[in-house]
Amino acid sequence: MDSLLDALQEGRLIELPDNNRDDALHLLAHILEAIPSVPSGTDVVGLVMERERVSSTSLGKGWACPHARVPFEEDLVCVVGWSPTGIAYESQAEPVSVIAMYLVPSNQRNHYLREISLLAKALNAYADPEKLRSARDLNDVRNYLLDLIGSTKDTVGPDARARMIQLQGKQTIQPLTAPDLSSLIVEPFTVVAGPGLKAVVLTQNAGLKEFLDGSAGLTERLEADGAFQDGVWRLVKRGALTYQGGRVVYDCLAIKLQGGSASPPK
Repeated sequence: MDSLLDALQEGRLIELPDNNRDDALHLLAHILEAIPSVPSGTDVVGLVMERERVSSTSLGKGWACPHARVPFEEDLVCVVGWSPTGIAYESQAEPVSVIAMYLVPSNQRNHYLREISLLAKALNAYADPEKLRSARDLNDVRNYLLDLIGSTKDTVGPDARARMIQLQGKQTIQPLTAPDLSSLIVEPFTVVAGPGLKAVVLTQNAGLKEFLDGSAGLTERLEADGAFQDGVWRLVKRGALTYQGGRVVYDCLAIKLQGGSASPPK
């Protein structure tokens, strides 16, 4: 389960802010959309929610594994959300505590199926489900996930075992250097621009609006770069619609760690 290990090693394990299923899925999908290797405009949220409408992705044992299949070639990517109180899924009486969301490029579909198969076997064989229900913080959840992955050691290859042992060693020797994403802020915003018009930023976050209003060349950078870092905010263009008169409406996300401060570039 190398993609799950990657998520732990690279800091993509977060505490979900509430117990609403759709809010949790949207947040995790936005994190996947913000990964630099994901092409600008990839609608992970829409793909995940459409699949959820077709069939529930709950695996039982307190787990759900939603995914989005995308038409480009890249690595298989996973982000993991933990809900301390549990999230209600319609098809399961037991609340879901862990949501492991996958982005599945076209060249990784067999890899994804193998990983989910191993995960399902591990969940059926793992002898300590109470460890998840009694978790108090992200460190407890991380250790539970490492133990769960370790329970598959007889069914995975030597490379995967070596990576697992290496990650466990890092956990005991030093803390992960990846940022703590539990305080991540994801804010949608819209920019309306056009010839002879001053760009208009629409967002519910007053601080973000003030910051973006002071950012020079915002629409030009959205058009040219699609996704870029501006101070502590990472700005991602999800899509754009062009109207009569050359006016363009940009659908965007702004992402940062809570408590960070930013000032517009000079």
